Amino acid sequence: MVEIGGMPILWHIMKTYSYYGYKEFYTALGYKGEVIKDYFVNYLNRSSDITVDLGKSKIDYRNKHSEDWILNLYDTGKDSLTGGRLHRLEKYLGGEDMFMLTYGDGVANVNINELVKFHKSHGKIATVTAVRPPARFGALIIDNKAVIDFREKPQVGEGWINGGYFVFNKDVFKYLNGDLTILEKEPLENLAKDNQLMAFEHNGFWHPMDTVRDRDYLNSLWEQNDPPWKVW
Repeated sequence: MVEIGGMPILWHIMKTYSYYGYKEFYTALGYKGEVIKDYFVNYLNRSSDITVDLGKSKIDYRNKHSEDWILNLYDTGKDSLTGGRLHRLEKYLGGEDMFMLTYGDGVANVNINELVKFHKSHGKIATVTAVRPPARFGALIIDNKAVIDFREKPQVGEGWINGGYFVFNKDVFKYLNGDLTILEKEPLENLAKDNQLMAFEHNGFWHPMDTVRDRDYLNSLWEQNDPPWKVW
């Protein structure tokens, strides 16, 4: 719920998916999950002009601004780990041939349609979006002690990391076991061993929000009116 440009990062992530036509979300809630519930329950109140008739217990909305999303907000336990939260959603997602999953702490301009197309093309259980991590510090290009180029937080030119933005087939649930399952440990490791994990290589923008420095950086990009993750 940390904000970029006055909107929670979760909203930015959902806007990306909805731009590509995916508008129903299952949100695995844990610690402070009530904050997310309250935000979306009152979303229309926050984003619209309203007239409140206390005598008639009536609210009229004017200049409505909302999203055509369906949000399923489920408590998956305060202490559940990443795989455990997905495991708890099996009752809702287990009947789906395919579903997507991502974290709530990073933004990217991943082309969701291309991601889904790639997943369907290989026939494996899982796809993870591979990204190149951003540098934590600006880069100086030096020649004979003279700075010939200065780049603020460039994308690293080598190496790939897990950027989230997964696509799974329902068989992924066979790799999960209880609340303390860490998705990034045994499940993904075993999927890789079984040759069931493929990488969708994303060379575009991706950035986590792990620190105050990350928050400030993403807000600075938003304030420039052309943030690279804003595909909508």
